[in-house]
Amino acid sequence: MKNFLKKSKIWILISLIFMLQPVFSQNELSLIQKAEESGITFYWDSFTNTGMLEKNNHQLTFRPGEKIVVLDSSLIIFSDAPSIENNEIKISKNFFDKAAEHFSNNEGKCGYKIGAIIIDPGHGGKDPGAIGTITVDGKSVKVQEKDVVLTTGKKLYAMLKKQYPEKQIIMTRSTDIFLTLNERTDIANNVKLADDEAILFVAIHANASLDKKSSGYEVWYLSPGYRRTVIDKSAADNDKTLFPILNSMMEEEYTTESILIAKFIMDGLQVQIGDKSKARGIKAEEWFVVKHANMPSVLIEVGFVTNQKEAQLLHTDDYLQKTALGIYNGINAFVTHFERSRGFTSTK
Repeated sequence: MKNFLKKSKIWILISLIFMLQPVFSQNELSLIQKAEESGITFYWDSFTNTGMLEKNNHQLTFRPGEKIVVLDSSLIIFSDAPSIENNEIKISKNFFDKAAEHFSNNEGKCGYKIGAIIIDPGHGGKDPGAIGTITVDGKSVKVQEKDVVLTTGKKLYAMLKKQYPEKQIIMTRSTDIFLTLNERTDIANNVKLADDEAILFVAIHANASLDKKSSGYEVWYLSPGYRRTVIDKSAADNDKTLFPILNSMMEEEYTTESILIAKFIMDGLQVQIGDKSKARGIKAEEWFVVKHANMPSVLIEVGFVTNQKEAQLLHTDDYLQKTALGIYNGINAFVTHFERSRGFTSTK
């Protein structure tokens, strides 16, 4: 048993590696048939070529042809690999017995939970971000991105802190100070987590455009095609063959969950904002903070300060309260989904 992640803080915490004796049996069993017989639910993702078995709120994730499986996002074992034969997934008796044993041994146990949520209001201090100008009581007033996102972030922080007193709710900045992009992601990547805890990163920004008619809010996640290193090489015991497989699996987990967070937040914003502004959808891009935060991460653009109507809204406390509530409801929906799907039971 070995905790091999050391200082690397990743969302999917892999804590144990078991080396099993080589198994020479052939894959003769139908996975779908065995799953049905044992009351195990089987899912297949054709996009990532990944399968998942689920029972009693516990999961086993695998890829055909690879001798690695992920158990509840916390345990990786080496086993004989499933295979695809005649458009059917085949497994060995050893593989299925190990899966069944996992579901049986972990029945009723607590699983994985969100331990920390990072709120990153963009810009600040000497960096005002995007700037718009509106007229208030006959006077010209600047609407600065750094102010809009800080107010929104503080409102979001208060909501999350009240809902989750047991979790770490962390703002990269809570005052009008300047932080580099590296400092922001360093704060997130250095949060101390327990072995059963995950972490999320939520950046908040406001938009600008030369087209003064541009308006609306959007949520961004990291482009799935962007390749990065998200785990320490010691995670694979410096095994050059194993490392890219583990790293790829972590990247895919990050992408899947980041998209889900983005969708939940977009849904939350639509409910709260209604017809006051338009939803521009969820999009992929390689923003610095989302690609350097080693965890599921999203970047929210709450509106355009260069649009007169929208800048007026972004200058009002009521609208920013609705925006923060929309983001909060999205995060809350994701946390609920994440913890239920991974078997975590709250003690509150």
